[in-house]
Amino acid sequence: MMLPTHALVGLALAIPVSLMVPEFAAIALLAGFLGGIVPDLDLYVDHRRTLHYPTYFSLAAVAAVPFVVLVPTAPTVATACLLLGAAVHSVMDIFGGGLELRPWEATSDRAVYDHHRGEWLAPRRWVRYDGAPEDLLLSVVVAVSLLIVLDGAVRWLIVSAVVVATIYTAVRRLLPSVATWLVGHSLIQSLPDQVLARVPARYLSGHGFS
Repeated sequence: MMLPTHALVGLALAIPVSLMVPEFAAIALLAGFLGGIVPDLDLYVDHRRTLHYPTYFSLAAVAAVPFVVLVPTAPTVATACLLLGAAVHSVMDIFGGGLELRPWEATSDRAVYDHHRGEWLAPRRWVRYDGAPEDLLLSVVVAVSLLIVLDGAVRWLIVSAVVVATIYTAVRRLLPSVATWLVGHSLIQSLPDQVLARVPARYLSGHGFS
């Protein structure tokens, strides 16, 4: 699923925590939002393996949440919400598409790497691919629910996420062609080998790389 969806879900997960410790509500909401984003920082470094931990993030989140009640401080609240967002992000990606360049073609059997099992988990494709219409629908439903519950400056964050999600959905199917064109006509000729080594293989196939 796309990043705005994950960020909004992370924000939603933090609401119960913010209600338990209202004095740390802002920290909880921000940490949840960021937790939904963090796993996708591995986009160009072995995506959905380097920072996606469906089992370990989930166990860590379960262990961290009780500390919000027992020791309600800014660090414990932030840690719990960050882990909740990251855990649910990692699990949600199992129900999306695979890692292929054009995930709507459904050719990949890799969704998320489970470090506990030491294997890739297959995509369920309940949401066919990141940026699919149903992905945008999920973002909108979560965003509307958040706008009903929350007020203040965080509403601008929610609306901004929906705007980004809408634009991404509109251009999603064009992005693979743009990316491969850039790689084939510009990056391969101009970038040093050590930088090209960081470019995901799916963008380099057909250009003499594997």
